[in-house]
Amino acid sequence: MATQQQTKSHDDLTIANRLVDKNPDISKKDNKDDDDEEEIEEAEVVVPPDSGWAWVVMVASFLCCTVIDGIVFCSPLLQDQWIAEFDVSKAYVSFVSSLLSGCYLMAGPFVSALANRFGFRPVTVAGAIFGSLCFGLSYYAPSVEYLFFIYGVLGGIGFCMVYIPAVVIIGFYFEKWRALATGVALCGSGVGTYVFAPLTTYLLQYGWRQTLVIQGAMVLLCALFGMAFRPIQPITLAVTDKNDTVEEKRKLNGHGNTVAPTPQLTQQAFTKPLPEGRLAYSMPNSAHNTYMGASQRHHYPTAAEIFKGMNLERRPSGTASGSKGTELKQLRKSQPTTPNGDPQQLTFNLHKELTTVGENEEEAENDNLLETEAKPITLQARRHTVSGRRDQEIGKRSAAAAHEAHHGQATRPMYRDDAFFTGSLTRIPQYQSQSSLAYHMSVTRLPTKQDMLEDRQKGCRICPEAVRRTLSTMLDTSLLKSPSFMCLAFSGFLTMMGFFVPFGFLVSRATDSGIQPSTAVDILGGIGLVNTIARIVCGSVSSFPSIKPLWLNNIALTAGGLATIFSGLVINPATQWTFAVFFGICIACFSALRSLIAVEMIGLEKLTNAFGFLMLFQGLAATFGTPIAGALYGATGSYDAAFYFAGGLILLSAFLCYPLSYISRWEQRRNEKITPLAAA
Repeated sequence: MATQQQTKSHDDLTIANRLVDKNPDISKKDNKDDDDEEEIEEAEVVVPPDSGWAWVVMVASFLCCTVIDGIVFCSPLLQDQWIAEFDVSKAYVSFVSSLLSGCYLMAGPFVSALANRFGFRPVTVAGAIFGSLCFGLSYYAPSVEYLFFIYGVLGGIGFCMVYIPAVVIIGFYFEKWRALATGVALCGSGVGTYVFAPLTTYLLQYGWRQTLVIQGAMVLLCALFGMAFRPIQPITLAVTDKNDTVEEKRKLNGHGNTVAPTPQLTQQAFTKPLPEGRLAYSMPNSAHNTYMGASQRHHYPTAAEIFKGMNLERRPSGTASGSKGTELKQLRKSQPTTPNGDPQQLTFNLHKELTTVGENEEEAENDNLLETEAKPITLQARRHTVSGRRDQEIGKRSAAAAHEAHHGQATRPMYRDDAFFTGSLTRIPQYQSQSSLAYHMSVTRLPTKQDMLEDRQKGCRICPEAVRRTLSTMLDTSLLKSPSFMCLAFSGFLTMMGFFVPFGFLVSRATDSGIQPSTAVDILGGIGLVNTIARIVCGSVSSFPSIKPLWLNNIALTAGGLATIFSGLVINPATQWTFAVFFGICIACFSALRSLIAVEMIGLEKLTNAFGFLMLFQGLAATFGTPIAGALYGATGSYDAAFYFAGGLILLSAFLCYPLSYISRWEQRRNEKITPLAAA
């Protein structure tokens, strides 16, 4: 017996030495990392409450979208007075409105980084104050160039600081009702157009300068709405001793009552097999350094990866012991709240099942990890040695972050893979195959120890890791090598280039053709009304698994492009209202389905990266689309060329999306062939 134990200890030491030889960086930090590992106990995961204050957040988000998008879409109504006062061409003055809409989109990745560092509420409030100040300063504009910078560039950045948190926060408050809540919140875009079209026309009677001041005061209201975006109390995942003492349990209980024992749920218990043919989780590309100086998300494992192989025990603090009997299916329900309506702090104890070294040393050496085929045993210890096929240095960094997360800010919002997903979670394979908590663990990437230290330290940092890491994720250029994504991005670029043209020229064309100005403004507002209804319908229809978002998008873009091209053949109220219906449906489907299509094409783990580039591409297109249409009007003296230009671009974007599913399948087959070769 003693001889066998000595042989086993010698084998363990041999494999450990081989690992150190292959990873000299690990040997240099052994003592420090071991000390950190002994103290690693907790990580925090946000589970949406789906009720209570969540509905207040939805209303606040709706109001923010109403004000911001209403002003953006109705900004071209001010162009006639700018042309008369500054004596410039329509193409040149179009840059004022196009810069507002373009910077509103292009600032998305940078605003997301700020929201990740400071939270949704501070960024929204700061953006509302900044945007309002820019509109107030525009009152003193001596030239169009002044408006380019103050109203267009700076105002667009301020608007983005309100819009991004207002949209993204819905996903953090809603799980079961995410699609509905997001649809209602984004309906503010259509309602804003419907309300601000006649309102802006009325205010222009007092002059464009006074109009901007009043609109700036309305933007300031978004600071009040943003105060509703309070952080969510996270769920704590803790590695604890299975035989906790009575004193520790009393401490966790919070009321001096001993916590009653609760059933343990093994890792296998809160996951279930995926439907046949569905992938549970496609890992990102291999790790690499980016131009931001930070690593891609492959270096930041999820909470599910960190706690892989552990038993899960639920211990909600602050409740009576009799309420502890929870079953697996209850984990899908919303986060519970305290009697006063605040989210309840939950702790899930994770009891580690440590595996021993297997007999096959060659396999352990090749895979650079310690693994076993033997039956796992449960240790009565707090040491967090992460199991699973994962680089050990990554495990140590991220596990250290789990401990630091308890003392710093809650999980960073942009560290979630589904932060920009606006559809129903039932369309995501990971959500279908797991319980609610397991899903949120699988999409939540943990902050690093350095990240949490920077959060706790006082003082100003120019570019902390929370900002740098978000930017490196959203602007990771490796995604540009994906043919399916580039096809989707270029399609969005063309759509957005023609997107704002009708808003800039519809009223002018209608009045020049003899339609009453008030009727023309009503038609512009009608686009917003149709957009509002279509967003809800589109979001509801896309929740059905049998509905393909890509085909729904293609049909809507095709119809919208054709309607734009032929909208000038006969100009009367009936034809223009018909155009408003088709165009409103077009932009509603384009906006509502973009995240669903991206997830189907490139996977959930790359959605944040995809949205970073999509916002840049679409912002660039919005900046130059309307001025180009204005130049065509100036060259031809007719609005027909501008609408042909816009409709043709939208129609071409639909044609680019038709073969997208075939391109995506070809790319997946290509990657499957490349992966084994790379591994070899």
